[in-house]
Amino acid sequence: MAKKLLAMVLGLTMMIGAAGCSAVDTGSGSGSTKSDTQVSVSADLLDATQYKSDKEAADWTIAVVVKDGTSDWFKRMQVGVDEFGQTKTVNVIQKGPANADAASQVQLVEDMINQGVDAICIVPIDPGALESVLQKAMEKGIVVISHEASDLKNTLYDVEAFTAEDFGNTMMQELAKAMGEKGQYAQMVAYTTSTTHMEYSNAEYAYQQANYPDMSLINDTVPSAESSEKVDTAYEKAKELLKANPELAGFTGAASVDILGEAQATEELGLTDKVSIVGVGTPNATREYVKNGTIDAVCLWDPASAGYAMCDLAYKILAGEEVKEGIDLGQDGYESVTIQEGANRCVLGNAPLILNTDNIDDYDF
Repeated sequence: MAKKLLAMVLGLTMMIGAAGCSAVDTGSGSGSTKSDTQVSVSADLLDATQYKSDKEAADWTIAVVVKDGTSDWFKRMQVGVDEFGQTKTVNVIQKGPANADAASQVQLVEDMINQGVDAICIVPIDPGALESVLQKAMEKGIVVISHEASDLKNTLYDVEAFTAEDFGNTMMQELAKAMGEKGQYAQMVAYTTSTTHMEYSNAEYAYQQANYPDMSLINDTVPSAESSEKVDTAYEKAKELLKANPELAGFTGAASVDILGEAQATEELGLTDKVSIVGVGTPNATREYVKNGTIDAVCLWDPASAGYAMCDLAYKILAGEEVKEGIDLGQDGYESVTIQEGANRCVLGNAPLILNTDNIDDYDF
């Protein structure tokens, strides 16, 4: 029995160094928990073969715990999660806190453990805050798969649509094109503890320094502001930055709410023709701003596909299937994934989307 075997090996631990799905060095500027603590993880807890289930697949429950249960981004993710459940005839549930609060997300994971789910797919608000409770889940034989968490230690695999470095580079290329490769720009993330947000932003900054010498980041500080995953906060922070920096000519946003707040502030201050905006978002939420020219490009991946891919990977592990290079996770861009070793093993798809006035109407989510 997997759970009994896992419980026997807890004394055999190894220290896992900080590494992840990105070649980006987030450094001391990231504010991420990974630079503050070293997490001890049992070597055997990371052996996916230990998690093969003795139950029938129809009796499995795969839980997806997201950052914010109310956001359009994660509502779209639930479409993929539900599709997976219907396709595989397996029980799936998706839960998320109402206010993107890390402590609330920890409690949701505790709830899933107490309910006896077979797998937890997690999109962390703060990876460091979840290490202990996710280790508890794995000790009980629960499969843990993550997304947007390349430095999370207590996970079997971290599923990403692409490398954080490639995505950050793409956003900077789009911003530079919109800004004419010159001028000052600012960056926004949800939290400095949001690992992938910091990786995107650090990649943007590094790419800008290497390729666009006539551009500069406000105060040379990554990031310029945090939105706390709230449009209103993003709006207030963007307005403050615009008023304090009259030469500001561009924004990036790593959370799906960031460019909405940036666009609102830019329009309110009458700066649409001066300020370029590029970042993560959903087509339906950003469509009006893209079509009127306030937002120049939306860079994203389909959260429904990511949700499906996480569930499919958890399913394969519960079924005892080998996780290897080239496996198919059942979605466009994830048909032949690559696996990158790191603090956890990263399963990388090739599923980027760049939306602008030419193609945004081709997408409806």
